Amino acid sequence: MPYRSLLLPRPKTAGRRREQRTAARAGVLLASVAAVLSGSALGAGPADAAAVPPAKAGTPAASPTAAQPQHEARVTAAVFDLDGSDRQPTVRGEDTPYDTASIVKVDILAAVLLQAQDAGRDLTAQERTRAEAMIERSDNASANALWRQIGQAPGLKKANERLGLTSTNGGPGPKWGLTQTTASDQIRLLRAVFGTGPAATTGSTALNETSRAYVRTLMTRIASDQSWGVSAAADSGWALKNGWLQRSTTDLWDVNSVGQVTAGGHRYLVAVLSDGNASMEDGKALVERTARAAVSSASSH
Repeated sequence: MPYRSLLLPRPKTAGRRREQRTAARAGVLLASVAAVLSGSALGAGPADAAAVPPAKAGTPAASPTAAQPQHEARVTAAVFDLDGSDRQPTVRGEDTPYDTASIVKVDILAAVLLQAQDAGRDLTAQERTRAEAMIERSDNASANALWRQIGQAPGLKKANERLGLTSTNGGPGPKWGLTQTTASDQIRLLRAVFGTGPAATTGSTALNETSRAYVRTLMTRIASDQSWGVSAAADSGWALKNGWLQRSTTDLWDVNSVGQVTAGGHRYLVAVLSDGNASMEDGKALVERTARAAVSSASSH
């Protein structure tokens, strides 16, 4: 009967063996593709490696996550002793450009103040409200408005030429947080705000004392949840502005902090810039650790 014959076991013919070998090869191919996609066979390429998070505690050594190379954060610090004899900052790390994130808000405020000085006027009530929110609470809406007011990147460039900055380039269009700067350039900006004596100004093009005092005051009134960063190196007073930004292309964090700290009876200007941090908390810890080490080294000279 034809239907009965379908239920009987058939002998393994040569054709049947070929089918089994084909299926086995297909299984091996699928397993290889899966391994490559998981990164366990060939490893992630340079672009992918930056996006792989560090292995969590307890991750088995043989797991794909543990097998990936961990991305190392980059950090640079610059320190200038306002009460010392050396007229150049000490730089630790490569003095190359970093994204500013919100530390550029100090630069934006300096540009606003220069424009007001040029017009022979004080800041308006609205400008003061925005400036205070931008520095004290790192309010982005206020930064957006003042960034437009100064003329975005071209306006920032004009201000920085007068303030002595040489390695800071404003972000594209409305993206002030993608302004690029170096640690040594941030020290130049801080000197324009906190410096004392003839070297602190460059004649009529610089911030006047009223403007400088205003910036200094706002930087001492940072909201309590943002009072981390270079302040970790202080044993008494401090003034600062922090910045943080998670990059969408890598999910890694830029974390920066700039300001003045008092330690061992000396006033230090400190700029710590970092990127490639796995998390904001990692970045904060790196910035604070670096600031303490940089100020401690400067104070020992």
